[in-house]
Amino acid sequence: MKSASLKEIKTALETLTADECAALILRLAKFKKENKESITYWLFESHDETAYVAGVCSMIDQLFDEVNTDSLYYAKKTIRKIIRVASRYAKYSEKDSTEVELLIYVCMKFKALGLDLNKSQVMKNMYTSLLKKINKSVAQMHEDLQYDYHHQLNKLEL
Repeated sequence: MKSASLKEIKTALETLTADECAALILRLAKFKKENKESITYWLFESHDETAYVAGVCSMIDQLFDEVNTDSLYYAKKTIRKIIRVASRYAKYSEKDSTEVELLIYVCMKFKALGLDLNKSQVMKNMYTSLLKKINKSVAQMHEDLQYDYHHQLNKLEL
């Protein structure tokens, strides 16, 4: 089955009534956890971005509490999971600042773990790729925001 283009979907949605549209959205939410999370963001959390970021940061805190710092192998796997979670939740927001704030928070928590990044090249590469991703997003922002975020990024450099 070939999927329809975005334009075709938009025109088809315009023909639906409000009840049909609500039923379609509910069916969509049943299929994938990510769909349900994005609908939850749009309906309940998009109006207060700072509370959303704070909620995601508290979830990241819980995930960092579970990191096994005794073994670099398990620490690496858990940190990759945390980065995936942060990126997924940042994707729901259309604001670049949300992604930057979440990734900076992940870097701060990563650095606070106290792992010796010189022992594991993979961990060092993960950290530097996070910094590159943040720098790329910051470069697209307004100059005032860039200054604020670059100040925070200087603290995170290796």
